[in-house]
Amino acid sequence: MDRFHRTEFVSKSSSHRYASMALGNSAPIDDIDAAAASFERLARGEAPGANPIYARLHNETVSRFEEAMASVEGMESAVAFSSGMASVTAVMMAASCGKSNVVAIRPLYGGTDHLLCDGLCGLEVRWAEAEEVQEVVDDQTALVLAETPANPTLDLVDLEALVEAAGSVPVVIDNTFATPVLQNPADFGVDLVLHSASKYIGGHGDVIGGVVVCGEEWAKRLRRIRIATGGLMHPMAAYLLRRGLSTLPVRMEACQDTAMQLVLRLLEHPAVGKVYYPGLGDESATDLVSRQMKGPGAMVSFEVEDFDAARSVMEEVELITPAVSLGSTDSLIQHPASLTHRLVDEEVRDQCGVSQRLLRMSVGLEHVEDLWGDLERALGSRRQSGRSQSREPWVERISRVSGS
Repeated sequence: MDRFHRTEFVSKSSSHRYASMALGNSAPIDDIDAAAASFERLARGEAPGANPIYARLHNETVSRFEEAMASVEGMESAVAFSSGMASVTAVMMAASCGKSNVVAIRPLYGGTDHLLCDGLCGLEVRWAEAEEVQEVVDDQTALVLAETPANPTLDLVDLEALVEAAGSVPVVIDNTFATPVLQNPADFGVDLVLHSASKYIGGHGDVIGGVVVCGEEWAKRLRRIRIATGGLMHPMAAYLLRRGLSTLPVRMEACQDTAMQLVLRLLEHPAVGKVYYPGLGDESATDLVSRQMKGPGAMVSFEVEDFDAARSVMEEVELITPAVSLGSTDSLIQHPASLTHRLVDEEVRDQCGVSQRLLRMSVGLEHVEDLWGDLERALGSRRQSGRSQSREPWVERISRVSGS
């Protein structure tokens, strides 16, 4: 009995207040009227102010990260979530009111593709090529969704042309691969910009989070959804992501420089059949990079002979880590058809270029010679038949874009 009495005493003492504040989930309510008014404002999705109630409603550390993301993307507001997929889901929920369909351009991240195809968001999905968007959208279209560069083939979408084709329909762009350093979709009229902040924004593979950068009206809708669904980013994640932004420019520059050197070597390796990299190909592809990006980035995909060869590369690399994430200081390699895009229909994967031969690599901060030595050994000496890709004159064109 004494133990229970002591517990009751402690719970009613001032130490309980300090314990609650230290845990960060709630705070003591000194003014119930002010707390009620704050609750009303937050529930309406208004820009955060005082939150004397509960951390799920609003957190100052998260808010500071949001302000930083809005600034670097050149937009009015940002709303952070517990993961990239939570961000995508919230956008779908926010857009679905009174609308029946969404137009999407493949390829997309496998998780996003799966979410759309499963109908979990209550919206019909109309898949289209970028040049078909104007014909497909109608007055029931909630939004147009695309990634550029796309996961995992690094396909590019002309943002200016896409916004024009969408007309009054909001355009959502997943900017995870490019980051705000290399691309700012808002400059081309895009309404909402998505980031899986777990990737380049954090930069060290030790945090999970997502963020939507947008105008304030969209932000209000998204905050309401976040409060109702409990998708708030953890304050520690927000702290790490805000810190990651400080080194993002130098990390992207270093990783991109190494990626470009690896691309040139992959193009000449006899075991590599095709290399995917923004701007690689004809002059129009390079021109698109030049118009809407500040460089091609640090993601590289390439095809080997078959699935067995892809599996062999995954098994043989030692410095490069076989893992599905990206954007870390460590270089990572993965097999999209088996992993990130496993839930996408096989026929659709093949149509989008996500074949069993394809490997996707996120280039990190290791020395280029160490990375190439690891790749070269893992690739072996098997020769691809029918190779047609050339490094010229892409080298000069892409060097002008990236300033290297």
